[in-house]
Amino acid sequence: MTVKLNGRAYEHAKRLIEEGKFIDDERDAWSDHHPSTQTENEFIEKNGDGFFEYSKWFLAVNDEYREESRRHYEFPYGDFENVHRCGILAAQNRAGQDKYFDIENAAADLLAVIDKQARE
Repeated sequence: MTVKLNGRAYEHAKRLIEEGKFIDDERDAWSDHHPSTQTENEFIEKNGDGFFEYSKWFLAVNDEYREESRRHYEFPYGDFENVHRCGILAAQNRAGQDKYFDIENAAADLLAVIDKQARE
């Protein structure tokens, strides 16, 4: 099993943050802000392109699963509208625990962009 950074999702998150589409929330808020399975399924159905749009909301991909499955995508960071600081923090923490350093570093970069945008 190989879990690696999803570069398209990283760029998507960075662009959203730079556009001001982020929630500057606290670490513990992710359990409340994380999209439900039902919300994920509705998003996939609504976007007729399979998993292309869905994939942009996950910082990592797992090659053990096929691209057309939800399990292929790991480390969610938003609610399909906004990036959530708490989601980035959760991803960074879990990536560090699992020693996925590319994902951990990407999350740290995104947090820096959020912090910069929040100050402006």
